[in-house]
Amino acid sequence: MQDYELLQDGLALMALGMGVVFVFLTILVISVTLMSKLIGRFQPASTAAEVSKKSPSSSAPASQNDEMLAVISAAVHRYRSTRRR
Repeated sequence: MQDYELLQDGLALMALGMGVVFVFLTILVISVTLMSKLIGRFQPASTAAEVSKKSPSSSAPASQNDEMLAVISAAVHRYRSTRRR
């Protein structure tokens, strides 16, 4: 009979532990969702638009892009050639 009681206590402890974890995760999900909604409500939407206007409209000039592509290609070629040996 003692084995049965020990098994029953173990199952009860497991159920309690799983219940506590479930409740904690539920509270965590609800709180994160509420914080996300609060931030979305109180943060002005124009801030994101102003930041995008202040950033440069075009990326780096084409000559820099070509130079960067050549450097990356040379590095990849050198890496591959040293790794085959």
